[in-house]
Amino acid sequence: MHSLLNKILALFGKKQDDTAPVEAEQMKFLVVGLGNIGAEYQGTRHNIGFTVVDALVREAGVSFTTQRYGDVAQMRVKNQQLVVLKPSTYMNLSGEAVRYWAQKEKIALDHILVVVDDIALPFGTIRLRGKGADGGHNGLKSIDQLLGSQQYARLRFGVGNDFPRGAQIDYVLGHPTAQELSILPERAQMACEAIRAFCLSGLDFAMTHYNNKV
Repeated sequence: MHSLLNKILALFGKKQDDTAPVEAEQMKFLVVGLGNIGAEYQGTRHNIGFTVVDALVREAGVSFTTQRYGDVAQMRVKNQQLVVLKPSTYMNLSGEAVRYWAQKEKIALDHILVVVDDIALPFGTIRLRGKGADGGHNGLKSIDQLLGSQQYARLRFGVGNDFPRGAQIDYVLGHPTAQELSILPERAQMACEAIRAFCLSGLDFAMTHYNNKV
């Protein structure tokens, strides 16, 4: 094949350069941080998705603007375009915002990444998965219903489970402890790195390099 191509190029006085770098195809991704709007929810464990995408956008030197169904930022990671979304629909209706922006920007399921809090993981632990059940999380449940699929990636950010039986709601709607806050910037930074890796190098690479990183 290369020989035939070289003959064709030779007609124009050119030769194929097998060592020339091949630029990756430009793609568009939808990165969604889940949370609840309103001052009373700001900085709570349940809003950790907002916290992570705020850091992602801040590091890119861009900002959110209020648009339909949420705050949206457009940014780039090298040759990839990211649409970053913080839904304004409240957690239980997150799917409305995700579906709208996925359709508006023509983004396929395998290019959607949702950042969500997870009580099953120790605080600051991150886990990337390419699909899965909602695990009782109302935000993921709404997204599953509105997209009609669970085949989208999610980055679970651990918020721990140090609460007595029956106190889960108060716990996730509460604020991290001083000790948790001390490690939050570093762990949010790690989550941002995992998001960029997902967009640049794919899910498998990001999972391999970040799922067990401490």
